[in-house]
Amino acid sequence: MNWIDLIAAVFILIGGVFILIGSIGLIRLPDFYMRLHAPTKATTLGLGSLLMASMLLFTSNNDYFSIHEILITLFLLITAPVSAHMMAKAALHVKTRTREGSKGLKVRDAAQNRSKPEEG
Repeated sequence: MNWIDLIAAVFILIGGVFILIGSIGLIRLPDFYMRLHAPTKATTLGLGSLLMASMLLFTSNNDYFSIHEILITLFLLITAPVSAHMMAKAALHVKTRTREGSKGLKVRDAAQNRSKPEEG
C-alpha cells in the first residue's frame, strides 16, 4: 500500500461520513425545507470526496491524468444548488407546511403571498 492509496482511503472515509450524515439528516429532520439542506450540502461534499479518491486512484494506476471526475464534480456543484432552489420554490408555490417555530416564517408567508415581509 503506497501513500496514494492511503490518501484515497481517507477521501473515501470522509465521503462516506458526509453521505451518512446527509442520509440521516434526510430521514430525521422534521419538515421539507430542513430536509432539503441535508442531501444538497452534506451529500455534495461526500460525493466530491469520493470523486477525489477516484481521480487519485485512476491517475496513479494509469499513466494519464483522469479528468472525468473533475467534470462530474463540476456538474454536481452546478446542478445541486439549482435543483435545491427549484424544489424550494416549488414547495413555496404549493404552500408546503413547515414546522412551527422555524426561523423565516414571515419570509415564507411573504413569498407565498408575493408581498414584502413585515419588519420586526
